[in-house]
Amino acid sequence: MFSLLAKVSESLPLQDRYLALIDEIVETTLKGKISSVEQVYQMLLKGIASGTGEIFELALSDRLTTLQTQVDSEKDELKKSKGTRSLRAIRTIQSQWQRWQEQNKATEVIALVVREITIASNEQRLAVFLRFLDPNQKYPLNLSQLQQLGKSLQQFGAASSDLMAISTGIIRGVAAWQRIQENLLSSMYEEKNSLGFGGVPGERDPWASWAKLVKSEIPQTFFRTLALEQSAIEFTQKQQNITLSDWVELAIVLQFLQRGLVTWFDQQAYDIQAGPKLSISTFLTFAVIWSQLASGFQTQAIAYSNGASLITLQILRTFAQRPYFPLYGGIFASFSGSSLCDALDYLDEPLRSVEGTQEKARILTLLGYSQRALGRYPRSISFHQQALEIARSAKDSVCEIANLNHLSRTYVQEKNYPEAINYSQRALILSRQAGDKTGETNALVNLGYSEVMQAQQLENIGPEVYESAINYLEQGFKLAEKLGDLQTQSLCFSSLGIAYLVTAQHENAIKYLEIGFKTSQISGDLYLQGQNLSYLAEAYYQLQNYEKAIYTGGLGMSLLEQISSQEWRQTAGLLTIIKGQLGTDKFQVLLQHNRPKIISVIGVDGYDYIRQLLNTYQNHW
Repeated sequence: MFSLLAKVSESLPLQDRYLALIDEIVETTLKGKISSVEQVYQMLLKGIASGTGEIFELALSDRLTTLQTQVDSEKDELKKSKGTRSLRAIRTIQSQWQRWQEQNKATEVIALVVREITIASNEQRLAVFLRFLDPNQKYPLNLSQLQQLGKSLQQFGAASSDLMAISTGIIRGVAAWQRIQENLLSSMYEEKNSLGFGGVPGERDPWASWAKLVKSEIPQTFFRTLALEQSAIEFTQKQQNITLSDWVELAIVLQFLQRGLVTWFDQQAYDIQAGPKLSISTFLTFAVIWSQLASGFQTQAIAYSNGASLITLQILRTFAQRPYFPLYGGIFASFSGSSLCDALDYLDEPLRSVEGTQEKARILTLLGYSQRALGRYPRSISFHQQALEIARSAKDSVCEIANLNHLSRTYVQEKNYPEAINYSQRALILSRQAGDKTGETNALVNLGYSEVMQAQQLENIGPEVYESAINYLEQGFKLAEKLGDLQTQSLCFSSLGIAYLVTAQHENAIKYLEIGFKTSQISGDLYLQGQNLSYLAEAYYQLQNYEKAIYTGGLGMSLLEQISSQEWRQTAGLLTIIKGQLGTDKFQVLLQHNRPKIISVIGVDGYDYIRQLLNTYQNHW
């Protein structure tokens, strides 16, 4: 086939040449000589010069408009039919033109990445590569582009061993991820496992399932390490001779694994019993993994450590931009065991090098309320004060209000009730000014809670003193109910329950604490679950219902210890008093009587652990 372009003078304007190309494709289609859309694409690929896409698009739009006008005004049926077929041919050109644009953009991106990586110094090449993988960039590399990049870098392998290593790592990493991709969630859905650091180590863990899918040694070993609930630091200690290609391969597998999980969880229909917990868990789990890798690689290769820190920040920044970023809590559904305590320490490290951004403020907020749950109140206050300052500078009023609320709650834990009241009042004023209903709800609850606790401290327990405080709590609850915010509703129930407990209204306390526990189960907040159960134990104890006190106290103590919260000791103290009053034998009988109910919540191992915890408390009392 002879192209019409060959017959057209090169001196013609470019738009006229592109009009001729379009007409050629249309005429060839009408003659039945176009066998596939691929043929159209190849004609465009040959006929359109790089950097002239806008001119071609104008020509295509012009020809489409002209043809559409002709078809609309044509009365002759034969001519109208031909015009309609011509329009269909134009539509085909449009679809392949979009393909051409995407491919051309990808080619340009690959060329840019190759250029940046090849001109960078050996020390900077890994960081440059990771920058183009950053999902926070406008055009991060996708899987197809990575494949092309890996092949493009091969041609430079003879000149640089680092470039060959990056190329090899890319190719292996993409291949490993593709083997995982098809069976990404099979383990969790078939065996009802969870993602994270908790659970029973073994072959049914999702990490173990993914280990079986990959063929490369490094990712396989890494997944097996996590499946055994060993940290990423332990992995680095056993991999002293890890190569650059190994590191790049692992980075690609982990990043696409994390993104694949988040994408899947985000696309699922909203489940009120789970909400976005799985996405939150995934972000936090992988942030911790990379933080641990950064720590572990410090003694081996600073480039690997810096690269891991960079990826940690990328993940946290992406997470902070999600609408479901947890400004008020609920992250403990994602973690269990002693790993939580270590995880938060690791997450703190990369934030020290980040400039004051909105994302940093939100991440510091998360760290702050997590530290409060762990009983690290001074550190919690420090995080929230930093977040407050940054959020104010970034004009993130929602985050600013959240930190005022958290500071109020933390000062309550420190029994500094005037400061708690001060921060909750500031949060209430600002939230009403900003129209932040979630912030307002939390402020009302915190204000009421703080005033109740202060009144108790001052031993001013007249009903008129508590009336205003209880009113704030009830206002907060009604607003939370309107918002459908389960997390805040749970906090309201818990706060009301505690308020009634300290005012010796034990029946009311039990009513609200029981509802608070059930609500916190739905929202997935382990801290509030444990807290509600612990205060329920106190209420039942005051009513001399020792069996229920032992049941709720045992569960509450176990859940709080599970997330490394030091508040478990308070409940252990109560149970120890009950044990002393009843005698060991009767205490054990009542505990055994509730064994089926306890097992249904925390399992057999959890039940057995209750007695161990009590012994630990008594031995260190």
